[in-house]
Amino acid sequence: MTNSELLSSAWAQEWMKSCAAAAREHREELIELDRAIGDSDHGENVDRGFRAVVDKVAAEISSDDSTVADVLKLTAKTLMSTVGGASGPLLGTAFLRAAKAAGTGDIDASTTAALIEAALEGIMTRGKATEGEKTMVDAWAPAARAARDAADAAQSPAEVLRAASDAAAAGADATIPMVATKGRASYLGERSAGHKDPGAASSALFLAAAADAADTTGKGA
Repeated sequence: MTNSELLSSAWAQEWMKSCAAAAREHREELIELDRAIGDSDHGENVDRGFRAVVDKVAAEISSDDSTVADVLKLTAKTLMSTVGGASGPLLGTAFLRAAKAAGTGDIDASTTAALIEAALEGIMTRGKATEGEKTMVDAWAPAARAARDAADAAQSPAEVLRAASDAAAAGADATIPMVATKGRASYLGERSAGHKDPGAASSALFLAAAADAADTTGKGA
């Protein structure tokens, strides 16, 4: 992709398909991560949620006249209604804030970074969480910083998303030695150390899905 290219509704639709594929592929892994420090239902919840998103998008979104924001708004609504536990409200809020940041048309690199920053803000506000507490924030926060740095360096939207994806993966790995101080994992105290946070792990997968989708669906400006 060149720096002049934009991301369209086609990218957002492909992102949701990629999220669903990642949730399905890593379902058991996420269940096992959550079994160690949570309720063991995270993998099942996100798998069900993004399968529902793909169905809703296919039924209600037109590729011809829809926007990125349209796809993300529908995603938010669907996740809030189908994903159990804390993840539904958190991811739903993330995608809703991202939809607002996306504006009314195709998105450039700076708006792509703003979308991720808005998602992070939504998660932090809804979950009353900050970085370092062993939650999905620990994937989204470094992703937002990396995305903004890449956008400021005049990289393409796809490169912005790849930088965010790489940072999210590193952030998720960094939760392994952390002691949880937020959410159900915090009940375990010191015993929560040594386990990757499942919300951070799935968030890294979903941001990787965004980057993968951008590699094939960039739209020339």
